Amino acid sequence: MTQVLSVASEAFPLVKTGGLADVTGALPAAVAPHGVTMTTLVPGYPAVRAALGDARVLHRYDNLLGVEAQLLEAQLGSFPLLVLDAPALFQRSGGLYCDSHGVDWADNWRRFAALGRAAADLASGLLADRKFDILHAHDWQAAMGAAYLQYSPLAAASRAASIVTIHNIAFQGRFDRAIFDFLGLPPHAYSIDGVEYYGGVGFLKAGLFTADAITTVSPTYAREIRMPEFGMGLQGLITTRQDSVSGIVNGIDPAIWNPQTDTDLVKRYTIATLDDRKANKRAIETGFNLSPGDGPLFTVVSRITWQKGMDVLAGELDALVAAGGRLALLGAGDAALEAQYRAAVSRHPGRIGVAIGYNEKVSHLLQGGADAILIPSRFEPCGLTQLYGLTYGCVPVASRTGGLADTIIDANDAAVAAGAATGILFEEVTGERIRDSIHRTIALYEQPSVWRGLQRQGMRGDFSWQRSGARYAALYRGLSERAPF
Repeated sequence: MTQVLSVASEAFPLVKTGGLADVTGALPAAVAPHGVTMTTLVPGYPAVRAALGDARVLHRYDNLLGVEAQLLEAQLGSFPLLVLDAPALFQRSGGLYCDSHGVDWADNWRRFAALGRAAADLASGLLADRKFDILHAHDWQAAMGAAYLQYSPLAAASRAASIVTIHNIAFQGRFDRAIFDFLGLPPHAYSIDGVEYYGGVGFLKAGLFTADAITTVSPTYAREIRMPEFGMGLQGLITTRQDSVSGIVNGIDPAIWNPQTDTDLVKRYTIATLDDRKANKRAIETGFNLSPGDGPLFTVVSRITWQKGMDVLAGELDALVAAGGRLALLGAGDAALEAQYRAAVSRHPGRIGVAIGYNEKVSHLLQGGADAILIPSRFEPCGLTQLYGLTYGCVPVASRTGGLADTIIDANDAAVAAGAATGILFEEVTGERIRDSIHRTIALYEQPSVWRGLQRQGMRGDFSWQRSGARYAALYRGLSERAPF
């Protein structure tokens, strides 16, 4: 049985700000059938501590990067969970990464270096009864685990192999040079072959340089990040390490995302009862103050940011309405962009509805009742909303990038004729391309038999973790069989 320590800054259902939590929450069950026992390590945020109740203390730190801390043992569903309980770092109001005003916590470097330090200690044999073959670190918040492992003061013969997964290379954890003196690393670690990055300290860079393997969350994204327009300054490192880089598409949990069993829907349905989606559509209209109708209802469930193409989409809302579409949007992000979407509601009452924020229940309803989901991302490492859309018969209309390109089959004439098409893809995130894709979508929607074919073909796909879980397990086994580390 391969023993894996997965370390992340969030995991569903304990804490979630985005798709990272869905992935780390689902991975233990995904790899379990393949001979892998996964233990997840997360920070002890208030929500996490509240969910634990009484937990057993496994280890105490008198000084973990300057603070007292302890490692607690609990469960994530039916799988083992470890919590880094450091009140000075994690017990605070506000968000996981920002304060209540949206400003990054000034000590994020210390908070997530401590998480990486604890992960490396565990992967180096800190606990006599807990041996790990693999340390699997997710994104910059956990990536220092691989770097600390490389410079571990514990016995090198006992340390685990390491993997860093890039969920979004745009977020890198870059800090001033001055913090290096407080990280507890040897002086030689501050070099281009270590944690140094453009004269400062780069957490993701350090992890990518020192990890035994690197994964991204789709094969296309694994190729894209070798290019300057996607690599965000790390493309040279990725290219140098390309033999250690692989892309594994994320999955979704069918126990949570399944229109046949989803209790967040007004009416559940199957591939054979798609007419039942209309009850959910009526509920969306009511909740978003939209005029009832049988025309195409588009939805957006997204962060309202430049990366997601929300600035370009905002400029095409008048065209969407003029073409006969309506829109229900759920999301939050850039305040100026949020204002543009609110203004569109004022211009088009009954045709556009916007809910600023995030609500898990509403996101399920939107997938279960809207006709199409717009995903105009400039880059998208994997994306989960299109997988939810495919599973729920909410046809994705998306840019051809990253995981969107890997999971959606465009409704060109040949694919439609072959019954293979599942969505609408466009090449560039421009107003013209988005506008054209909206018109394409409406034209397909007005052909009921073709539209039903798109919905059904998408719903036939297997987007569970079965295949991806097997690929991760194979990667773990391959690394754990290499010796010594």
